[in-house]
Amino acid sequence: MKKILLLVLAFAFSFSGIYAQELWNLEKCITHAKEHNINLKLQKLDADVQANNTRQSKLDLLPDLNGNTGYNFNYGRSLSADNTYVNENSQTGSLGLSSRVTLFSGFQKWNSVKQNELDLKANLQDVEKAKEDLALNITSYYLDILFKKELLQVAQEQLKVTELQIKRTEVLVEAGTLPKGTLMEQKAQAAREDLAVVNAQNSLDIALLDLAQLLDLEDTKNFDIQTPELPVLNATKSMVDPESVFINALTFRPEMKAAQYRLESSEKGLIIAKGQRTPTLSMSGSWNSGYRRNQPEYGFATDGSPIIIRKEMKLNDQLRLFESKSFGFNLSIPIFNGGSVNRNISNAKVNIDRSKLNMENSKNALRKDIQQAHANAKAAMKKFFSSETAVSSTEEAFRYTEEKFNLGLVNSVDYNQEKNNLFKSKSDLLQAKYEYIFRTKILDFYNGIEINL
Repeated sequence: MKKILLLVLAFAFSFSGIYAQELWNLEKCITHAKEHNINLKLQKLDADVQANNTRQSKLDLLPDLNGNTGYNFNYGRSLSADNTYVNENSQTGSLGLSSRVTLFSGFQKWNSVKQNELDLKANLQDVEKAKEDLALNITSYYLDILFKKELLQVAQEQLKVTELQIKRTEVLVEAGTLPKGTLMEQKAQAAREDLAVVNAQNSLDIALLDLAQLLDLEDTKNFDIQTPELPVLNATKSMVDPESVFINALTFRPEMKAAQYRLESSEKGLIIAKGQRTPTLSMSGSWNSGYRRNQPEYGFATDGSPIIIRKEMKLNDQLRLFESKSFGFNLSIPIFNGGSVNRNISNAKVNIDRSKLNMENSKNALRKDIQQAHANAKAAMKKFFSSETAVSSTEEAFRYTEEKFNLGLVNSVDYNQEKNNLFKSKSDLLQAKYEYIFRTKILDFYNGIEINL
């Protein structure tokens, strides 16, 4: 009974261990990276700063309001409340509010709001570009893992074939049909193939580690990915025209949108610079009052002479007594400012030219990237189908050589060479297959098709 219980517990633990490791698909990898990638978070912080600048430029359209207060200790000769100088110590307080608003300044503030909004849109497109680049990078890592998994399977299958051949060779050696050297050569081949399996496993482990680190995962030991159903690759699939992809990409690629927004922003900068030539009309107002300690409250006797009613006037009464208000308009007309306005206008025009060149450069870079992606995809397609033909031919050659080897018509050196050729052709096919998939995904990516497997 105790043994049965131990077996049940062991099975339960092994079963839970199998399901403890969650396999990641490509979509989950991309989603996780977009949420946790530090470089992407830094890019978003830049957009947040620009969002704050945009909000501030809108608030700058509103009137400001500032308060001030103070309390002073005066010693010696000072000005009294009745505007005469007396030689006494005193304590005074002050309280005030002031406000100012710009009514007109050549629409500089309004255009600054528009410029900041355009800069924010450009920054948000930069974030989108970073997200897409990250997704493309993860796809590359993901496909590399799939390739190395299949490469490991091919190496393991080759080793199994050699191990079976060793068993057959042992029988033939014992029967005296084959020399013992043939068996030794087969065992040496098995050792080399076992090393190839170890190297393939190590390469797979490193590829998994690279993707786990790209995802910023803390636990990298239990990380693994799903093996999706890959698209069918056939020779009849036609490649989209790179120029049509380019024309389509101009309408939605984030780097192109960002370049357009920055061009419009620089144009707003020129309008703002020209606005510095216009007069600025502003309105301001203020309220001030004060307090003096030991300020007596005066009244008048029946004969009209002033008399002190109380030794110290109440605070509210003093605030009303010393209250002062002001309201007015101010017009500032620029006449000469050392040529700074003309310099700003000239620099703004230069920024427009720079933005136009940056946009043209972005277009050229996009066109070259699409042309390169198309050429790479076309080359990968040709390589894949050529590799398929090579594998088919090499498999046929190996079967023929294996039959002759079993009959003792071919030595072990030629047999192993043919088997190595088969392994290499299968490896080349796997590499060509995943390169073809990745290159077509890049081309689809530039054509606005979401990356998925």
